[in-house]
Amino acid sequence: MASPFAAQILSSRAVVRLAGEAPLAFLHNLLTCETADLPPRTWAYGALLSPQGKIQHDVFVIHDGTNVFIDCALSQRSALLQKLKLYRLRAKIEIEADEGSRIAVGSATGLGGDDPRLASLGQRSIVTTGALSEGTGYTATRIAHGLADSDADIGENALFPHEANLDLVHGVSFTKGCYVGQEVVSRMQHRGTARNRILPITGTAALPPKGSEIRSGSTAIGEVLSSVGTEGLALLRLDRLAEATAPLLTSAVTLTVHKPQWMTLPVTIPDAAA
Repeated sequence: MASPFAAQILSSRAVVRLAGEAPLAFLHNLLTCETADLPPRTWAYGALLSPQGKIQHDVFVIHDGTNVFIDCALSQRSALLQKLKLYRLRAKIEIEADEGSRIAVGSATGLGGDDPRLASLGQRSIVTTGALSEGTGYTATRIAHGLADSDADIGENALFPHEANLDLVHGVSFTKGCYVGQEVVSRMQHRGTARNRILPITGTAALPPKGSEIRSGSTAIGEVLSSVGTEGLALLRLDRLAEATAPLLTSAVTLTVHKPQWMTLPVTIPDAAA
């Protein structure tokens, strides 16, 4: 599928390489997604959770038949490496930072395929360092599609997978065996207890910085996450959003809330936020 932006590397992303005895099975037992039978040159998307069920690292996984590669946030790579080596125990698996590779989007070169969250976001691939330069357009496209970023939106130990919509963008398997934090995720799925969700927003002016509070009258509704100009993402309390009768405001900017086309979850957006 053609990319909606120019081919570019993502400077905020990094690569971890795994090799040795059954690295896909190793990851399958740790991550929220299916990796045991992952076909070559096909991305999987998921997360490594804390035992309490919160996202420590959301990652992409791909392999070439021999080596397995993890696409992670550059700022989180050292912490991810440390956790993976801790879980490795005595398994004969090599785990190392791959300094010779970068993550590219919008490029059909390298080792890659369609973005596993939404094919409409185009190609995502691992390329050799220096193969491409940085570019523009990806962040705005990501936000327009309602997809959260590791650094800009999700963070570490802040959100449950449901809050970051991993359950709706193929980031969580509800049929696989045990993984770290599974009990909490399964309980939230079956009980429907996820009150917060990340949703796209549009402001009447440029959106304020990440963390800015969103209110409807005297009621706190949520907070602003990543943004480009007037378009952004927000973490919102769905029950409070549904009951809002006054306009949604953040730093004097009036907001409109959108439900992404891919979101099958019922979301009530009142007239005050539409």
